[in-house]
Amino acid sequence: MLHTTFRKAKTAEACIESYKKFAKHKGGLRKWGKDTPFGLDEVLEVCGLNDALWCLQIVTESADREIRLFACDCAERVLPLYEKQYPNDKRPRRAIEMARKFANRQATQDELAAAWDAAGAAAGDAAGDAAGAAAWAAAWAAASDAALAALAAAWDAAGAAEQEWQKERLLEMMKGIVSH
Repeated sequence: MLHTTFRKAKTAEACIESYKKFAKHKGGLRKWGKDTPFGLDEVLEVCGLNDALWCLQIVTESADREIRLFACDCAERVLPLYEKQYPNDKRPRRAIEMARKFANRQATQDELAAAWDAAGAAAGDAAGDAAGAAAWAAAWAAASDAALAALAAAWDAAGAAEQEWQKERLLEMMKGIVSH
């Protein structure tokens, strides 16, 4: 399971409304404590998917690999939206592939940065539509920003269905992480 703390959330400038809502759920900061960990599954339940995805950037565990692969999963699901409109442009696909390789220690930081740049350029070329959102999802996956990759993936026409899939996949990913 993945965890974070109120101190980490405050330092990272969490949404004030969500921060207060979750603090109330926990019985208040004085009772819970600023440094007492809580699970992201509980954030998901109380505050919703967007807040749980945002919390991936402030987890207490070392889970970079799992989070990057989750971002790739989100981006890959909407990649057909981009490839349908731009069938000869493989930049977003290559970015996801490179992000997976990097997560598995089969690519360098420079290779990953180049993939991020290429996917970002593809997103710029397709800005403003579902194809652009899919390309941004690929770019954010390369950057290991699962929250932005997932949000970009959910911008497509099937956003609600995609968010439900993300929620289930996020829970599955978190259950596979053993806390230290």
